[in-house]
Amino acid sequence: MNLPRLSVAPMVDWSDRHFRYFLRFLTPHSLFYTEMRSTGAVLFGHEESILGFDPFEKPLSLQLAGDDPLDLTKAVQKAEAWPYDEYNLNCGCPSDKVQEAHFGACLMAEPDLVARLVEAMKKATARPVTVKHRIGIDGLESYEDMLRFVKAVQMAGADRVIVHARIAILKGLDPKENREIPPLRYEDVYRLKAEVPHLPIEINGGIRTIDNLKVQLSRVDGVMLGRAAYEDPYFMAVAEQEVFGTSRPTRRQVIEAIMPYVDEWQKRDISVYKIARHMTSLLAGFPGARKWRQALSPPFQRVGRSSELFQRLLEVLPPWVLDSTDLRPNSTKSLVSS
Repeated sequence: MNLPRLSVAPMVDWSDRHFRYFLRFLTPHSLFYTEMRSTGAVLFGHEESILGFDPFEKPLSLQLAGDDPLDLTKAVQKAEAWPYDEYNLNCGCPSDKVQEAHFGACLMAEPDLVARLVEAMKKATARPVTVKHRIGIDGLESYEDMLRFVKAVQMAGADRVIVHARIAILKGLDPKENREIPPLRYEDVYRLKAEVPHLPIEINGGIRTIDNLKVQLSRVDGVMLGRAAYEDPYFMAVAEQEVFGTSRPTRRQVIEAIMPYVDEWQKRDISVYKIARHMTSLLAGFPGARKWRQALSPPFQRVGRSSELFQRLLEVLPPWVLDSTDLRPNSTKSLVSS
């Protein structure tokens, strides 16, 4: 797999296979990540539910969380039956539950352990192994602390690091607050790239405009987008055009493309609304957006065939909105480069 210039972050409860399938119609090239999967879930959970995906979602990285080299080895070996493009170790999640399990951001305090985890994963696969982490955590907030961590995982064989450019405050802030309150320190990530030039470095955190995306790509190897991709899915089509030169699909084309997919999942007793929940912001800011959002949200309409829900909406929403390739109206000027 080539070095990803653009990726979509792993997001708990959001980055499921249905969101990834929907978003792929807007982003044909970006690397996607699964939701974080603990080694216990991979080893003892329902295999199709935990590891399953549609080939259309590729390129795709499986994000794992664990603190035991043997468990990570077994988890990667089990996942090898699925054609993932890479494996990613989570060293960035700050939630209390994850900390209690000794996963996520708290592992930044133990770079030698993380190095052993990376080595174990590398021995279990020929695919790339990457690490997603913060620039620091409570008590280990300096650039030098991050550099020590990164050099440890580099020596262990990590193929790429993805750096969320905020520290994680493990005591006193919840995950949402940890995405917003600690200040962004992009300069630390740029310095890391300058001082560790041979290690591919991807940046994450607070990147919501095309102008900012372009700045980041001029300083590091790749950009990971998170909430921007979920809260405004069409932003990804614009970002892909900027990075890869691809043409933007219309919203109508995206809706029509997903219709066979929802009908197929209906045969597996999956409600259309479990897929449609990821699409509520596709028309945000346009006339008809409220009608679209309400139709995809509780209280749910009854439909015979799942695709009927979208077909009805295609018949009543403004054609010029459905055929638009513009970002949402009233966006700030910096959303799209001039």
